[in-house]
Parts: sequence; C-alpha cells; structure tokens
Amino acid sequence: MERPDIPLAQLHAFVVLADELHFGHAAARLGIAQPPLSQQIRRLEDKVGHPLFHREPGRVTLTPAGRELLPVARRVLGELSDGLAAARAVGSGRAGRLRIGFSASLALTVLPGLLRTFRERFPDADLDIREMTSAPQIAALHDRTIDIGLLREPPSGEQELGFRTVLTEPFVAVLPASHPLASQRTVRVAQLADAPFVLPPRDVGPQLHDRITGLCTAAGFTPRIAQRAVEWQTVCALVETGLGVSLAPASIRRIRLGNVAFRRVAPGTTRTRVAVAWRRNDPNPLVDHLLTTVGNAAPDGS
Repeated sequence: MERPDIPLAQLHAFVVLADELHFGHAAARLGIAQPPLSQQIRRLEDKVGHPLFHREPGRVTLTPAGRELLPVARRVLGELSDGLAAARAVGSGRAGRLRIGFSASLALTVLPGLLRTFRERFPDADLDIREMTSAPQIAALHDRTIDIGLLREPPSGEQELGFRTVLTEPFVAVLPASHPLASQRTVRVAQLADAPFVLPPRDVGPQLHDRITGLCTAAGFTPRIAQRAVEWQTVCALVETGLGVSLAPASIRRIRLGNVAFRRVAPGTTRTRVAVAWRRNDPNPLVDHLLTTVGNAAPDGS
C-alpha cells in the first residue's frame, strides 16, 4: 500500500474546520487568513480524491468522505501529540525506564526511602526493580541489563562503572537465642572461633565475604563454614535452627525471628559499605536523576 504524503498542517486544518464548520472561525482559531486555510483544505481534498466539505452560502458541512476521515485524522494528531509529549518527557528525564538491581538486605535500609523519594520527584518514570546479589549486579551493569545497582562492598579497579557510597554500617553477631553468648551485650569476634558459621557463598559478594572472613582472621581464626545461603534472611533462618552462627551487616537486625539474637561485636571498627553503582557516561537521564536523589548521603548509617 502506498504511504500517503499528507502534511500534518493539512490534517490539523481539516480537523479544526470540521469542529468549527465555518471558514472564518476556523482560520481565526488557526491564526491564519481564510485563503490559506481554503488552500490547505483543497490540497487535502486533492490527495483524498473527493470533497471533504459541502460548501454552501453561510454553511459548511462534512461530506461522507469527510465524516469517514475525521476520526482517523483526530487519532493521528492525538497520537502524534502524545508521542511528542512522551519523547520530551523521556528526553528531559521526567519519564522513561530505569532498571534497578538491589541486594535483598537493602530492602531493610536504603531502598524504600530512596525509591519513595525518587517516585515523588519523577512519578512518570517506569521503575523495573530486580533483586540480585552484588556480583550479578556488576555483571548486569556491564551487560547493560540494569542501569543502577544498589550493592554492598563495590569492587575496586572498575573503569566503566562509577560508585557512590550511600551508607556504611557495622557488623553484628547473629546467634541462636539459646547460644551462651546471646546473654552478652557485646561479643568479641574471637569468641566465635569454635562455632560453625553460616555465610553467603563468596561468589555472590566476594568483597563482603572477604570482609567478614577478614574479621575472623584478625581475631586469630579461620571461620569453619558449615552452611551457605544466598540471602541474609535465609542465613538468619538457618542460624535460628542452630546450624551455626554468623557475622552480618547491622541492618540484618530488622529481620524479625523469635529465636535469633543479634549482638554488637568487638572490635567494632570494621564497617560494610553500601553503594549505588552505574555506568559512567550512561545517556539515560534518569540515571543522573537517581544519583541526584541519592545526593551526598552520609556514609555513617548503622
């Protein structure tokens, strides 16, 4: 089928005249003189091959061809207007799609407030939120399957990615409530030397895993890892069953399990870093808007 070559100005003139059914009124509404309006309509009628209006003294009415064309012309102009508005919104970063990966434990800390603030500022943005651990987030950023990552312990030496610290937090000991150390307000890391550990696998978050095992090494022992679980919620559930103990970011205390005790650890100087990650020079303006929302959040959360 041959694609019609019809200027949008002609369709617009046709719709306005169909609304007004008066050449003078339609020309005034369009901000042009009446002769140019008549020329626009004549050219459109030549393209259609049939008159679109009956022209009688003091009266203009639509022909059957005009009545058939009118809803199509309205739809075309409406879709174009909507498309232009959407393109402008996306171009300015007020709309569009932003794919965000996040570590599950961050749903207990920074994620809810960050997303709430962002949605208040950019209600037309389409957010695609994906739960994934830190290492897969880094891979997904490189593969361009997510635009933003919220993760723990970002890797060093990344040239393509940028990182901004959102907060840091201390570690806590995670113990079965019946454990003898649960009666203490503070647990020395060295006191956990003989206990089996429950930890996430190293490959899902190498930097965080090494920071935890580094705490144990500094206390004079290598942790004996008896069980592994990807998510901290599962780690805590396994600790509750008595399968071992763990060292975890302090925000894990917000997981409510009746038979799990969370205790401060000594020394308490080691902290875990939570960061937002993105591709440098990403053209999606929503990335910059989210980074602005993150702002200069003080990295001293607990």
